[in-house]
Amino acid sequence: MPLDELDRALVHALHLDGRAPFALIADVLGTSQQTVARRYRRLREEHGLRVIARPAPRRIGQVEWFVRLRATPDAALEVAHALAARDDTSWVQLTSGGTEIVCVTRAAGAQAPDALLLRQLPRTPRVVAVSAHCLLRTFVGGPVGWPGRATTLTEEQVRRLTPEPAATDGVLVDVSGDAALLAALARDGRATYAELAAGTGQPEPAVRRRVQQLRRDGVLYLDVDLDAAALGFAAQALLWLSVRQPRLAAVAEALAGQREVALVAATTGPTNLLASVLCPDVDALYTYLAETIAAIDGVGHVETAPVIRTLKRAA
Repeated sequence: MPLDELDRALVHALHLDGRAPFALIADVLGTSQQTVARRYRRLREEHGLRVIARPAPRRIGQVEWFVRLRATPDAALEVAHALAARDDTSWVQLTSGGTEIVCVTRAAGAQAPDALLLRQLPRTPRVVAVSAHCLLRTFVGGPVGWPGRATTLTEEQVRRLTPEPAATDGVLVDVSGDAALLAALARDGRATYAELAAGTGQPEPAVRRRVQQLRRDGVLYLDVDLDAAALGFAAQALLWLSVRQPRLAAVAEALAGQREVALVAATTGPTNLLASVLCPDVDALYTYLAETIAAIDGVGHVETAPVIRTLKRAA
């Protein structure tokens, strides 16, 4: 069932600050802390809600790649499950009638994606094509969360829940000593400092300082992982767009401001812009393509790949 107004307000609050204390969220929403905690538990159990914390790839010297694989119909699901089981993938999805698999992977800036992933695919002739596209610039998605789930709170409520802006100086940060901490936060971005200390073997004050420092430096970002169907979005598609180069940034920024768009990234490859779009149903998806996309100056060819199944969302 779709979420009610309080559920949506809680999701919006976590979108703004995934580690905001329930006491603060309750005060901003005008309800009790017990109610917020109860709603959060129900959203986790019934809709798979998770708050995850991930390092921003560019701040730690990584580059994201979007990988597309085509497989024979009898092998696609097996390959997709194998990819989803890996630690170095996220957003593993079946598209285009179930014969194409797409996923996101990260690699050190100096590495090609085949060093991380492509040479380690399931060895089967039923994978008939593989391509990898470097995400050159992300306009929405990752550290810049999807605005479609953040439409409930008032400006004053948003102000009270929004943390101080993180640093954006672009200086690389060494997180080689934070592997256990980052792994724990990826599993549960709301884990208490006591739980993080127990999981990493470090003193709680040290863990608290490190998490706060990583957030201030813009290294650690928080995201909400939630089935989009719970928000009323039943039709999802990936759009591969060919955009005239002088209009690339303008088109990307136009898409980034639209409620339907969960990801916009400039990429390498035969197309130069990738978007992940969510709509209430297929009729709304058609309207979005025929009216909204068609009206944007600079967009040429558009390849639409409906998402059939999501096997893995965020890592």
